[in-house]
Amino acid sequence: MPCVADWLNNPFSIVQGIFAQNVPNSDWEKKVTEYFKEKLKENNATNWVPSLNDVPVHYLKPNSLVKFRCMVQDMFDPEFYMGVYETVDPNTNARVLHFGKYRDVAECGPQQEIDLNSSQTVTSERQTFYCVPVPGESAWVKEAYISASQARVSPSTSYTPSRHKRSYEEDEDMDLHPSKQKEQHMGSGGDIHGCVEPKRLETEASAGHHLISPNCSPPLDLNFPLPGEKGPACLVKVYESWDSFKVNDVLEVYGILSVDPVLSIVNNEERDSSALDPMECMDTAEEQRVHSPPASLVPRIHVILAQKLQHINPLLPACLNEEESKTFVSNFMSELSPVRAELLGFLTHALLGDSLAAEYLILHLISTVYARRDVLPLGKFTVNLSGCPRNSIFTEHIYRIIQQLVPASYRLQMTIENMNHSRFIPHKDYAANRLVSGVLQLASNTSLVVDETQLEQGQLDTTGVHNVTALGNLITWQKVDYDFNYHQMEFPCNINVLITSEGRSLLPSDCQVHLQPQIIPPNMEEYMNSLLTAVLPSVLNKFRIYLSLLRLLDYSISDEVTKAVEDDFVEMRKNDPESITADDLHRTLLVARFLSLSAGQTTLSRERWLRAKQLEALRKARLQQQKCVNGNEL
Repeated sequence: MPCVADWLNNPFSIVQGIFAQNVPNSDWEKKVTEYFKEKLKENNATNWVPSLNDVPVHYLKPNSLVKFRCMVQDMFDPEFYMGVYETVDPNTNARVLHFGKYRDVAECGPQQEIDLNSSQTVTSERQTFYCVPVPGESAWVKEAYISASQARVSPSTSYTPSRHKRSYEEDEDMDLHPSKQKEQHMGSGGDIHGCVEPKRLETEASAGHHLISPNCSPPLDLNFPLPGEKGPACLVKVYESWDSFKVNDVLEVYGILSVDPVLSIVNNEERDSSALDPMECMDTAEEQRVHSPPASLVPRIHVILAQKLQHINPLLPACLNEEESKTFVSNFMSELSPVRAELLGFLTHALLGDSLAAEYLILHLISTVYARRDVLPLGKFTVNLSGCPRNSIFTEHIYRIIQQLVPASYRLQMTIENMNHSRFIPHKDYAANRLVSGVLQLASNTSLVVDETQLEQGQLDTTGVHNVTALGNLITWQKVDYDFNYHQMEFPCNINVLITSEGRSLLPSDCQVHLQPQIIPPNMEEYMNSLLTAVLPSVLNKFRIYLSLLRLLDYSISDEVTKAVEDDFVEMRKNDPESITADDLHRTLLVARFLSLSAGQTTLSRERWLRAKQLEALRKARLQQQKCVNGNEL
């Protein structure tokens, strides 16, 4: 009988047991999936599984069960592998069946050879995703996942349990010196070295690789969308239902970790042999480099279970449809009103006493694209907060506050330098056969804060113009056109864009709110810092749950209220035909939608509709007043 920890530390023993009992039936694969699914349903079992997000790869045991919270950055071509293969002992002619699923390198004992002509061989197909940590994931999200983890890892004899929760930032030295990682892997002793000449399972020719010799190859670009990101990139091998996943999906995968140094050795040997015969390898050296990087730098995960994540907020249940989750939601909704009031007060202080701007910021933070009609994304609510002080301290601190509230965010400083030199749009590199990431390759519900206050006079070059156009398209259509050289491909997205500016933004927006500070602190830095330190962690967590949960709620308008709104709009047009347009109706309906949700109401009431009209009237009056003061439109 396998011991309790076997499914975690040695999942291959479980797979082997199920395989041996069920061969030659093909349903052994389903039974493996079901076994691990049941194990992970046990009380807090998911917390026992070490995560690549918070445990550096050189601390993990090869071939153990791991999990990874990630975004699909690219999808490589499908590859063939030997799902079942047979080994033969030339001396005794004894034959043994093996499974090749969840492996990179074929396993066979001493004095055994793989019989490539065996009738028992089953060739199967798998898909490889190139996955990166969720771009812009907030520090509080990472910390909450780490503190919930109960994983115990023992990578080598020198390992001490108290260190297993160290972050990637603390282990930068290891990241900068891959040779140290390699030494640790060699020391941890994988059990895959049975063959004198290891034989790779993959039949595609792209295995050849030369990254093992750092002196003659440039450093590997891990292709993170945002600059300064930490954490591992992984090659995630998916065996079933891969059609249900798309580029930019956020996944949590559970699978078997493959980091064996033998992979690099095999890659190197295949590269040398293919150099002798060009027909052996149709892939370019660059493609081999990208698709088969050293496993110590880009580990492989052979997926047993994978699921799309509705959200990445660790304070919320992963799936809100389950019974336990419904209790959590109803309990939180019962205390929603004081949470909203506290959040409004907190944001009012952050916005220098402007409660109207704080109201609109709450509506913006819970907005999400809930549907698409033809090309029109419904539910997007890009806010342009104009009137911001031309001083990066204010906008930087507004971003820091948003960062503390939402699970993923990025601050884009709109300077001429950044516009002209940053890579916003992902593009296809045909030489390496990969999608090269860009700043706008973000996961759904990421908050993008565009800081226009730092924009000065200057000339945009061709790249700058393309980047500004891409930002405009993202805001207007919630899509990014990825560049495939000969054509562009639309990738729909769901990004919350907040633009901070002095005057009216150069970029389009759904709603402009002009900031009217009620207080001017003598020391802006000190004032903004004191806001976050004054909030209790428990209150901050309620704000985080509030903003994430309300995005996920359904919303509807009854026929009766729809009729009342239509009549009201007709009346408004009669009274003021010049200034009331269809856009005004659309915007007021959006404000009413998010105003209702912000109060925990999933249907529109007459009261909320009137409050939305009132907010819009105040916002427009403020813009009109500013226009009169300045003599030009903001």
